[in-house]
Order: sequence, then structure tokens, then C-alpha cells
Amino acid sequence: MPQLDLAHLARDLSRIHDAVITGGSPPEQPRALVARSWQRMLRLGLDPSGGNRRVLSAEADVESRRRDSKLRLIVDELKTILLRIPDAATFILVVTDAEGVILWRDGASAAQRQADSLGFVEGAHWSEPVVGTNAIGTALTEEAPVQLFSAEHFETSQHPWYCSAVPVHDPSDGRLLGVVDISGPALTLHPAVQSLVTTAVRLAEARLSLIRQEQLSSLRTRMSTVLNGSRGPALVVDDEGWVAYRQGVQSQERIEVPASDRTILIPGAGLCIPERVTGGWLLRPSADINAQQVSVVLRQTARSAMLEIESSSDPFVVPLTPRRAQILSAITSAGSAGIRAGDLSLKLYGDADHQVTVRAEVSRLRRSIGALLATQPYRWAEGVSARFEEAASASS
Repeated sequence: MPQLDLAHLARDLSRIHDAVITGGSPPEQPRALVARSWQRMLRLGLDPSGGNRRVLSAEADVESRRRDSKLRLIVDELKTILLRIPDAATFILVVTDAEGVILWRDGASAAQRQADSLGFVEGAHWSEPVVGTNAIGTALTEEAPVQLFSAEHFETSQHPWYCSAVPVHDPSDGRLLGVVDISGPALTLHPAVQSLVTTAVRLAEARLSLIRQEQLSSLRTRMSTVLNGSRGPALVVDDEGWVAYRQGVQSQERIEVPASDRTILIPGAGLCIPERVTGGWLLRPSADINAQQVSVVLRQTARSAMLEIESSSDPFVVPLTPRRAQILSAITSAGSAGIRAGDLSLKLYGDADHQVTVRAEVSRLRRSIGALLATQPYRWAEGVSARFEEAASASS
């Protein structure tokens, strides 16, 4: 019978777990995914007996994470799909964010009471470094669906459980949003559980895609009416930079996420100041609506450096750290051909081994000056004219 098979499997896995954790020779090797995770836990020094300290976010933090999570849009749909099947009487549904923090939990009352004793509650951080090998944390680490049964969990306190977890990605850009998990008593595991969770997640991702299209369509309709008859270039984007409406400009389907205190370069419009509108942003030239060429001046003295952006009658000045001034100096010297991360690393550090650091530094710099910089290779964007200002002129 399946029940007896599961009990037998649980005993076998327990022997494997005990042998591996104590450094002995297991009767057989654990699955590759499980072995990788256990090795990570042993390197971290986690306690397999379950004495690891739990991390619990405050209620206000959980509420904030829920508001910021796109999963709030589809959590009710997930509950409808997963908690109305006959076997739902034995398990709980858990939805986490991309850090493994449990944002929603629902399902069988008995299973919820058992989960409480494990700290498997809303607000708990259920990543691998906190609670060891578990379907949620391991799915986040592997970025793949994970099902764990009984003693495949690192902590012995979790051995009475099975967990089936599937990562959820934003269909618009592939970004990891979190994990959907079903957990229940180990000996109640149904062979179709993993397929069920996977199907629910795929439906949820499709729903997120549809919601985004509906939101963009609504924003497009509303703003095209507002801008009807107005002159000059304009661009309307949602809160993530996806373009809903264009007027007299060319752009990609997505731009950098706008911010009210930072100008954005839009080809054909010049530097634009984002204006907040319901559901997104309106971008129009800050002053001269015909300005299509942006001039930037890199000014350096012995004591300071700054970037002056000349696109209107009121130049925009950005103070620069010495490192950022070095980066912009190298990019300016490279001209329209640009400079790749390896060559920029060589100029900044004397070798090509700091490319990861270089990419991070340029990324932070782009957040300060918007899309004035293009990437792959790093160069000034189309429509930007850059020059150096001699130190003597800067001080005159």
C-alpha cells in the first residue's frame, strides 16, 4: 500500500540522513539536490537537531512586504486552486517572497497547529541559512521546483513533513518573486502534489501577465485622452518602466524605473523630468521641448568632481565621488566605441579581475544620472555629447 511504501521510504531516508550528518557511510547516497543542500548546511554550521534560531519579521514588516509583492495580486487565486481539492484537508499552502519570508499561510487547521511548533508561520524567514534544507529555501537557492520528503530535510524536527515548492517568476522580466509551497504530514504525500503546485504557479504567472497588460491598457487609454491635443514629445510608463503610451518619441518597450528626483534621457525628447500620475509616470522635456541633444561636462579639480548636464536653461549638476569621476573619464575618453567591463577594470584597478565590481559601480552610477550611460559596451547614450572641462576653467 502507498502508506506502507511511504513509511518504508521515510525509514530509509532517516538512515541516510543520520549517516551523512555524522560523517558515516550511508546505505545509499542522497539525491544530488539534497546532497548539495546538506553540504551547504554543514559548511554553515547549522544544527541538524533543529536548534537553529528562528528569524521572525515584525507584523509591520510583513504587511510592507505584502504591499510590495506582486504575489498579492494572485494569492487568492492560488488559494482557490490549491485549497479546494479533496486532499487539501491535510496540508497547508504557504507563499513567500524572494527572500523566503512567509507572507501568507492557509489550509488545514491541524497542519497549521503543527507548523506553529516549527516556527513555520507568517513572518518567518524560511531560507536555507536560517532553517536548513527545506523545499522553500532550497527552491530559492536552486531557482527550481523542489519536493522534499521526511528526512531529506536537514533539521530532524522537519522530518515528519513533506514540502513541495515551486518558484514564481515575474512573466514580464523573469525576476524571482517568491515561492509557492504545499506542506503536510509526510505520510499523507500524494504523488500528484508537485504537479499540482507547478500547474498552479504557471496559471498564476499567466494571470500576472494578463494583469500587467490590463494595467498598461488602462494607463494608455487614460493618458492618451489627457495628452490629446497637447504638443511636444511625451512618454507614459507604468511603475516598472514599461511603456504604455508614446507621443513623438521612440523608445524601447521598457525604460529605467523613473524617480521624481532624477531626470531621464529619452531619445527625441532630451532630458525629461518624471511626473507622477495614477498608475505610473509621465515623462516630458524639462524645459526646451525641442532639445534632442544633451551636453554633459565632466568638471574636475584637485578637490572635487561633478557632472553638469546641459539640456535646458537650468543645468542639472551631479556631484561625483573620485571613483565615479574616474569611470566617467574613462568612458568619455573611449568615445562612441565605448569601453568594456574588462578594459574599464584594467584602467581602474590595473587588472581585468574586477569586472563584477566594475559592473556594480556603473550600475549605481546609472541610478544617479539616469540613462545618459548606455551599456554593452559602456558609453554615452545616443544624443549625448560629452566633454572634459579643464581644471583651470572650472575654477575661474
